[in-house]
Amino acid sequence: MASQRARTGIDIVAEEPGLLGGSRIGLLTNFTGTTRDLGRSVDALVDAGAPITTLFGPEHGLNGSVQAGETETSTHDARTDLPIVETYLKSGVELDRLIEDSGVDTVVFDMQDLGVRYYTYVWSLYDCLQSAARTGVRFVVLDRPNPLGGAVVSGPGLDVAGFGSFVGRSDVHQRHGLTAGELARLFNTRDLPADGISADLDVIRMTGWDTTADFDATGLPWVPPSPNMPTLDTAYAFTGTGIFEGTNVSEGRGTTRPFEMLGAPYVDGRLAARLRDAGIPGVLFREIWFTPTFHKYAGETVRGVQLHVVDRSAFDPVSTGLAVLDAFAELYPDRFRFLEPGQRVESGENGYAIDRLWGSSALRDAVRAGEPTAALNPGVVPVQDVYGDDVLLYPRVFAV
Repeated sequence: MASQRARTGIDIVAEEPGLLGGSRIGLLTNFTGTTRDLGRSVDALVDAGAPITTLFGPEHGLNGSVQAGETETSTHDARTDLPIVETYLKSGVELDRLIEDSGVDTVVFDMQDLGVRYYTYVWSLYDCLQSAARTGVRFVVLDRPNPLGGAVVSGPGLDVAGFGSFVGRSDVHQRHGLTAGELARLFNTRDLPADGISADLDVIRMTGWDTTADFDATGLPWVPPSPNMPTLDTAYAFTGTGIFEGTNVSEGRGTTRPFEMLGAPYVDGRLAARLRDAGIPGVLFREIWFTPTFHKYAGETVRGVQLHVVDRSAFDPVSTGLAVLDAFAELYPDRFRFLEPGQRVESGENGYAIDRLWGSSALRDAVRAGEPTAALNPGVVPVQDVYGDDVLLYPRVFAV
């Protein structure tokens, strides 16, 4: 498909900084906050005369130099000397105080989301949006494309009361189909009012985004949105295989193809054979051996499979992830395990990691009962069947 030359929120306000409003602006951003020519958003805004006074950093830090579950320790940006306030895993009163102490009257969000519920950048948005509402600070989202496209949603929602966490604050689908701006509108119209608050929210919309196409059609350069998300194919795989973070299977961290490579010391040739024979649409499986340099099984050679996404339009990441998990559970019932509470140390939260990732205990319960998991996936449905006009910002076209 030809590039559509999407124009993101940052490229729009860099030419019209007055759209941001505010006299003291805090920019919630990181290394994915770039202009079309890959300059930093913060530099573009400062050069345009926007009154940026503070930078707020998320997971992986402003510069993206650290791994999952970490943030950086720098207190000032090396280029602009602006102060950096780290927000990762901060919420409630603690985050309110950070925003108030910064003295900003507007918080601007500019980061590239991945389109998957358990990716954390939108939960930094959620927490800061809540704090903005409580502290009376205006909130602006500079919108960017959903890398997986904006036509469909798939996978389960989230039982917030039982399993809400920093990999899911709000009941959205595993593949949610929304942009960061649309998610902010959803949070502000559905979730925050339940707490008796709402934010003064504005979204700087993109132009030229084809919601039926994925990131390759935007004409924008791909900036890896985290150290373990090198390519768009990785993002597609992660949408389904990210659940393996809650198991004793290596999800390929510590390799050059994380989330596309899955393996464990107990795997034999049956895994690849079963998945190759399954005929799962849009993906091929190759038997591999790999040695992670860090994380699970660091320095140990494991055996497993690599997913090769060959047709993104036919590939359903959620159903594929479940099929692979079923294969592990059924072929290696004495060895495959969900991580026990506290074993996924980077999460900083209690309970089973798999439950937080899936959104409930249903997946863990089904596997432990020896039941197939496919029935847990509600399937692929059009975005407009899930979200209303008060959320959606861009025209949707979808045909089954």
